[in-house]
Order: sequence, then C-alpha cells, then structure tokens
Amino acid sequence: MVTTIPQTPNTPIQSVLIVGNYCHDVLLQGGAVVAETLGGAASFISNVLTGLSVSFHLTSKVGVDFKYPVNHDPIVVPTSKTTVFHAYFNQGYSENAHQDRVLKRVEVCDPINPSDLPDRKFDFGMAVGVGGEILPETLERMVEICDAVFVDIQALIRAFDENGTVRLLRLKESGFYHLLPRLKFLKASSDEALFMEVEEVRLWCCVVVTHGKDGCEVYWKDGEMKIAPFGANQIDPTGAGDSFLGGFVGGLVHGLVVPDAALVGNFFGSLTVAHIGLPKFDLRLLQHKCMLSNILRGSELCGSLCWKLGVNGEGRPYNARIKEEVQTRKVQGTCWLERRDDEVSFTKPAGHDEFHASLSSSKLVSAECRRDLSRSPGSVEQ
Repeated sequence: MVTTIPQTPNTPIQSVLIVGNYCHDVLLQGGAVVAETLGGAASFISNVLTGLSVSFHLTSKVGVDFKYPVNHDPIVVPTSKTTVFHAYFNQGYSENAHQDRVLKRVEVCDPINPSDLPDRKFDFGMAVGVGGEILPETLERMVEICDAVFVDIQALIRAFDENGTVRLLRLKESGFYHLLPRLKFLKASSDEALFMEVEEVRLWCCVVVTHGKDGCEVYWKDGEMKIAPFGANQIDPTGAGDSFLGGFVGGLVHGLVVPDAALVGNFFGSLTVAHIGLPKFDLRLLQHKCMLSNILRGSELCGSLCWKLGVNGEGRPYNARIKEEVQTRKVQGTCWLERRDDEVSFTKPAGHDEFHASLSSSKLVSAECRRDLSRSPGSVEQ
C-alpha cells in the first residue's frame, strides 16, 4: 500500500484518494512502435497533484513485470501481469473508439477490491480505472470513506472484445448507475458523453464534459456553464482528460470554486497533449528570471510550482504567496470547501477571466523561457 506525499509547512492538508491501476502504454503508428510509456489515469493524475502540492494516497495494482519507477508504489500482484494498452493512431474513426486512436487492452492486471482500499477517511475520492479494474463494490466503498467522490466515466463504461479492443457500454448497462446519486462529479469526454443521458444524470450529480481544444462544459441540476480552453499544439492526446481531472480536483482542494477549478483542469489538459506519454512540467525552468517576473505579476498556478522549489526572486517562501493568491480566487466565505452548495459552487466568481489570462500568460512565458534556455550556454538539462 502506498503512502501520501511528504507534507511541507502550509501545504494544503485536504487528502485525496486515487484509485486506478498503473499501465504500460505502447503507442503505434503505421504499424511501428512510436513510444512506450507509463500509463493509466492514476499516473497522470498523481503527476498533476504532485505539481500542485496536494497530498494524496494512491491505490493501484501492477504485475511483477511492472517496469517504471514511480514515487507512489503500487500493490504488486505476484500472479498477474501489468495492464498493457496499445494505442493505434491514424486508424480512422469507428463506433466505440476515439476519433484520434484505437485502443486495445493486451494484458490485464487484477481488479481493485474494497479490501485493497485504506481503512481511513478522505475528503476527496477519485475512481479513475482504465482497464476495468474498478468494481461496483469498490466504488461503493469509496463513497463510504470519501466525503466527495469524482469518477471518470471510462472507469464505468469501458468493455473489451475478444481482441481487447475498447468499446463503450451505455451507462445504464454498466452496473454502476445506481450509485450516481452518491457521487459528486462524473467526468466524460464528448465521445463518452454519448453513452449516457446528460440531462438525466445531471439530476443526480454534476457532469463535466471535456471537449478537447474547445474547453469543457459543467452541468448541474439547475444550470450549465462553458469553461474556456487554452491553446495547445497536440502531439499525443493520451492522458489529457486524466490531467484535466487532476487539475480540476487540485483546484478544488486549494479552495477554488468550480469554474476556476475547471480552468485549472483545462490548463493541465492543454499541457499534457503537447507531450508523448506522461508530461514533465519542467519545474526547474520556473527559476528563470522571465518566468519569475510573470509569477510576481500574479500567476498563482506557476507560483505554487515555484514554491515547491523555494524560489520567488524576493527571498520569501512561496507558500505565503500561494495563500494570498488562492484567497483572491475564493468567493469569501462560500468557497467549495466551506459550503458544498450547488448554487454557490457554480457561481462564476469575479476575476475568472483574469485568472484565465494569467494561466495563458504563464504558458507563453514558459515557452519563451525554454527557447532562451535552449540557446544559452548554461541551459538547463532537460
């Protein structure tokens, strides 16, 4: 069983439980292997939460053949192999498949059972299986030990034919439908949303539908809202939705209301598609003076990452800066953590557009820093 990440003074103490297996991902194009990477929604989400200094516990299973070093050790099943996915690009669109790739599960690890979960309470739970490892009874146990449960619909509706090709079931046929009233958020891509009745599901829990380059939409019982996207040069869409969910929950943990947290989700999703496999956020680049000047102009997200490095150009710790920044993003006295009330949570706060501009600016400055550092003799080793 894994442990939470080490805590630093003033690190947010809200705890998150992530449930989903690590995978081996193999990307193929034209019949040739393009890349082999660590995969699984849990790997992308934990990557984002670590960057946002959010404490979490990860329950994941792998086989004895698991080959990647990770900061949060999984449960090793001695009689099983690690789940393996092959992603075939440029295969065209077919029913039950992503438009940009066809997925096949070629190996499968054991499912995660209720007894595998820790015997303690959590503020947030994330059910993020990718290979059928989340069981109805496991999700029910998560509801019992977590105050608010977030579910990626792929954990509920994915099925696999005799060749391992991923196909999708109707949500009502998945065996999980009865648990919807006990969930807080259900996240789906625009393709996956076709396999549920959004107008019906939104009566039970909040639904977040991601639209790739077009951002996302949030639906709740009494309304809906579009959240603006961030520009990105897509190389590999794998993990974009997972990184979105990690950023979204990370924003809520930091006390942001839903619209601002969804912006953080869109931001991390846009970063992820620009990488093959698990993205690296290049934290060391944030020490560059041009990035620091942007942070000091108010980019709270990059501020949180730089605080992890202990740099801010002024000789004072970034934890104080983060606290100040996050407070400005809250509706005073009515943030999501203080009052989990739909009417309050889904109100777009003042400064929302400025927050979007600040995150966009941080991406542009980061790109400029990379170019500057790559041209300089003392460039940071990537």
